[in-house]
Amino acid sequence: MIALRRVADSSLLWVVGAGVLALGGGRFGRRAALRGLVSAGLASAVAQGPLRPLARNGPASRPVTSALGFAVGAAQELPLTAAPLAGLASAVAYSRVQRGVDDPGDVVAAAVIGTGIALATRRLWPVAPHTPAETRRVFEPTMIDPSPEGDGVIVVVNSSAGPGGSCADEVRSELPHAEVIEIGGGDELEAALRDAVRRALVVGVSGGDGSVNAAATLAAENNKPLFVVPGGTLNHFAFALGVMSVADAAEAVRVGRTVAVDRAVIDGHSFVNTASIGSYVDLVDARERLEDRIGKWPAMMVALVGVLRQADPVELELDGDLKRVWMIFIGNCRYHPAGFGPSWRERLDDGLLDIRIVHASQPWSRTRLVASVLAGRLARCAVYEQRFVPSVRVRSLQGALRLARDGETFDGSAEFTIDKAEEPLVVYVPKP
Repeated sequence: MIALRRVADSSLLWVVGAGVLALGGGRFGRRAALRGLVSAGLASAVAQGPLRPLARNGPASRPVTSALGFAVGAAQELPLTAAPLAGLASAVAYSRVQRGVDDPGDVVAAAVIGTGIALATRRLWPVAPHTPAETRRVFEPTMIDPSPEGDGVIVVVNSSAGPGGSCADEVRSELPHAEVIEIGGGDELEAALRDAVRRALVVGVSGGDGSVNAAATLAAENNKPLFVVPGGTLNHFAFALGVMSVADAAEAVRVGRTVAVDRAVIDGHSFVNTASIGSYVDLVDARERLEDRIGKWPAMMVALVGVLRQADPVELELDGDLKRVWMIFIGNCRYHPAGFGPSWRERLDDGLLDIRIVHASQPWSRTRLVASVLAGRLARCAVYEQRFVPSVRVRSLQGALRLARDGETFDGSAEFTIDKAEEPLVVYVPKP
C-alpha cells in the first residue's frame, strides 16, 4: 500500500499504464492511453485548483481524482480495461485511507470529481465506435469465387508504411499460393500496383491509407476486387471495413466475401477517405507530424491553431456561390463527429460527400472558430458550415489550387468537380 501510494502520488503509475495501453492495445489502446492521461491531468488540476479548499487536507485527494480520471477515461475507449483499471484506482484510494492521508469523505468526493471529468471529455472528444461502417454486399454484377489458398491473388506490401514493419511473411502464411511483392514506396509502389492489376484476379495491398488509395484507384479502373491488409499507422480505411488484422483480410479472401463501397474523385484524383482544399492541405501535413505521438483529435486541434495563425484565405466559387474560406474538408461519405475532428463513418456507401467549410469572410473568424471548438459549440459558429451533397463544382479565383486526398498532396486545377465515381469499389471484408 505504501509503494502504491507513492507511485500514484508521483503520477508514474498512470504514465506507465498509458505506455502499456499505447504499445499493446493497437488503435484503441492509443486512444485509451491519451484519453486516460488527459482525464487524469484535468482531474489533478481541478483537485489542486478550484476544489482545493474543499478537501480536509488540501490537495491530498489529487491522486484519487487522477486515478479515477485515468481509469474512467481509458475504459471509455477500451472497455476491456474497465475492471483492472477500476481495481487499481480503488487500491490507490484505499491506500490513502489506510495510511490516514485522506478520510473516506475526501476520497469519495475525489472519486466523483475524477469520474465526472473523465466523462466530460466526451463532449469535446467523442468516443469512437469499435464497429466497422455498414456496406452493401455485392451480388451484381460481380460474384467473387472463394480462394482458400490465395490463388490468383497478388499482394503489394509497402514495407516503408507503418511502425510495425512488413507483414509479408504473415500474408504468405495465411495465403500460401498468393504472390507477395515487397516494395519501399514511392514510384516503386505505383509500378508494382500496375503490374499486379495487369496480372492478378485479386489485387491486394498492405500499407497506409495513401497506398490503399493508390491500389483502390487502379483496382476500380480495371474492374478488379481489392484485398486490403492493414499495414499502416492508423489504417482508417481498413478499420472502416472491419479488417483489423492480416488474418481478417485473409479469411475474407478464403470465403469470397465482398462489399461495394463509394469512391470519391477530386479533380480527377480518386480518394477513399478524405480530401481537402485551402489551409486544410497544410493542416493535413501538420496533423500527420503530430498524430502518432498525441492522437488524431488532439493533433488536429494543435495543428488547427498553428495553421490558422499563418494561413491566407482562398477565394473560390462553390456551385457558383462566391466564398472566401480558410479551409474545406471533404469526406467520402458522412463522417462523425461533427466539427473539425472527423474520425469515423457509419456507412461507406451513402452516396454523399461530407463538406466542412471554415469561412474567412466573418470578422475574427479564426479566433471565433477556435473558441467554438474548445467550447463544444462549433455547429453553431457562424464561420463554420457543414453540408452533405453528392457533388460540388469548384472554381478558384486565384488560379490553380494545391489539393490533398488521403494524406497525399498534389497540384490541382483552377476549376474542377468533386463527386462520386460512377462505379463503386469492390473490396473484401470479414464477417460482421
